[in-house]
Amino acid sequence: MAGTIVEPVTYQGQFGEFTITAHDRQEVILYRSGLVLAALSFAVATALVLWRADTSTLPWVTLLYNLFCLGLGVSLWTIHIYLRPLHQVLQLFWVIGAIASLIFGHTSPAPFALTVYHTPLTILGVGFTFAALTGIFFKEAFCFNRLETKLLTPLVPVLLLGHLLGWLSLPLKQILLGAWAILFLIFALRKVLQPIPPDIGDKSVFAYLR
Repeated sequence: MAGTIVEPVTYQGQFGEFTITAHDRQEVILYRSGLVLAALSFAVATALVLWRADTSTLPWVTLLYNLFCLGLGVSLWTIHIYLRPLHQVLQLFWVIGAIASLIFGHTSPAPFALTVYHTPLTILGVGFTFAALTGIFFKEAFCFNRLETKLLTPLVPVLLLGHLLGWLSLPLKQILLGAWAILFLIFALRKVLQPIPPDIGDKSVFAYLR
């Protein structure tokens, strides 16, 4: 009926009752939207790198990386994590990685992707972005027991450290990168289909920790 007020649902949390507000739901929608943007951008960039690796695509890879960072940033500012210090650390990692990416992207004459590929030490700066992403994967694996995030949590640092230290062959890097893109996309799309309340969590815990 028009004009009917929908009463908020009350949940019983560990430390008392709580209700889920429209603002809570909006944050979850933004969190998931950021993940989808990041995953799609990463997947398309990976496809360009693996199947059409020429100089004409590199500006597009840079643009897609920027969109990936933007989506990740939105997710990190709207994700619900009980431990506020951990949340702040992941946000700080994103800021460090974004600044490092901006510096390398504008100070090197080569395209950003080539700079990172040919100068592995850039991972010491850019890698903070992916450390923040790995934090999301770990949180999702711990909270929701998702197979794809259980695989992504070790895969991302193995690929980055392997590139930094020169441990991995090019074919193995390509396989790991492709697997990362596919699993990330699966994760983001599955989040869209997940009910919203679990992503909000137990608000009584947040209140207790404050």
